[in-house]
Amino acid sequence: MRGGYWIWPSDVVVCEDARDPIKPIGPIRTGAAHQRSALGVRLMADVHFWGKRIFDLTFTILGVVILAPVLVALAVGVRIGLGVPILFRQVRPGLRGRPFEILKFRTMTDARDAEGRLLPDAERLTRFGRFLRATSLDELPELVNVLKGEMGLVGPRPLLMQYLDRYTPEQARRHEVRPGITGWAQVNGRNAITWEEKFKLDVWYVDNQSLWLDLKIIVMTIWKSIRREGISQSGHATMEEFKGSTGCGMRNDI
Repeated sequence: MRGGYWIWPSDVVVCEDARDPIKPIGPIRTGAAHQRSALGVRLMADVHFWGKRIFDLTFTILGVVILAPVLVALAVGVRIGLGVPILFRQVRPGLRGRPFEILKFRTMTDARDAEGRLLPDAERLTRFGRFLRATSLDELPELVNVLKGEMGLVGPRPLLMQYLDRYTPEQARRHEVRPGITGWAQVNGRNAITWEEKFKLDVWYVDNQSLWLDLKIIVMTIWKSIRREGISQSGHATMEEFKGSTGCGMRNDI
């Protein structure tokens, strides 16, 4: 990590076997043929990047216009039920781990114990807050993050900054794309699956992303929100803290 965000060095290779962590998966190609191939890959990546950005902006602007009355009603509800501030703000890692400030509607109070420490999430989560989380309506202010280019509509969910040092090299690949309001992991278990399963789904999305897949995930998200599936992990308001995985390239002292 450098300057508050992750640097992805070009000489890092994913290990083929945990017992041989520096063995490259395949031979390194050189010469004009490789340069042409690399240029083609870069061109396709640029086309997809800007295509996805146009897709995000189009649907986000349309969504803001259509949902404006809902956004105002929810803001009033949070103001009455929880007071100010109406929005929850927190620094999260974005593309390549660069930090940005995520926006959500508040769902919890600031209730503290006798020593001034915040109570557990489950005790601070209000009834209205549970409704917002169950329907994913608390995520709607993130449309502003999408407009600013910090997030996409679809992508791996932006987690906590302290998790960056806990990922395996493979898990860290989830930051190769912009984080999203919803993602492949959210429509395939959300908080009801393990962290490892969630990260595998995130990386699968990175390797298979397309506009058609994004559209499919958006439709599935609407359906899952209506059915209120995978809202929380058993025994937690949302999901337990990620403390690291064991495996290829993972430190053991975390």
